Amino acid sequence: MMQINMKLALRPSLRGLLFALGWGLVQATSAQTGPQPRLPTVDLQAGMHIIKAELAITPTQQATGMMGRTDMPGNEGMLFVNEDDQVRCFWMKNTLVPLTIAYLSADGTIINLADMQPRSEQSHCSTRPARFALEMRQGWFAKRGIAAGFKLRGKPFTSQ
Repeated sequence: MMQINMKLALRPSLRGLLFALGWGLVQATSAQTGPQPRLPTVDLQAGMHIIKAELAITPTQQATGMMGRTDMPGNEGMLFVNEDDQVRCFWMKNTLVPLTIAYLSADGTIINLADMQPRSEQSHCSTRPARFALEMRQGWFAKRGIAAGFKLRGKPFTSQ
């Protein structure tokens, strides 16, 4: 999974936690040739559903994303954490699992969703500046009636 215009991102209150989680993985992923090793996770709440989201924090983690992985279990996903709000675009060139991406504001509100097909170079962008992007197995949001405007909760977001 490649993110265009990505930046290392950390909300001030999360810098210590996310730095500690991501720092140990920088060297392990800097010369990545296969699927990214499993990343540290954070629990997010989508209504009554709990998502265990891997944290893609460093530029290398974000550039690798889900590439090369063959599975994404039910309530698991990958959260791309960024410091600022900007239009974000992703593609699926080397990603093997069909995904839905949710672009999120700093407070966890879904800006827009996009279904992405495996091995595609088609770019999928947020419709306005976004702080986070959450990838889940394709159809996960639709099956639960979660759409743009829905607010996720969890530590990375500015309001709980």
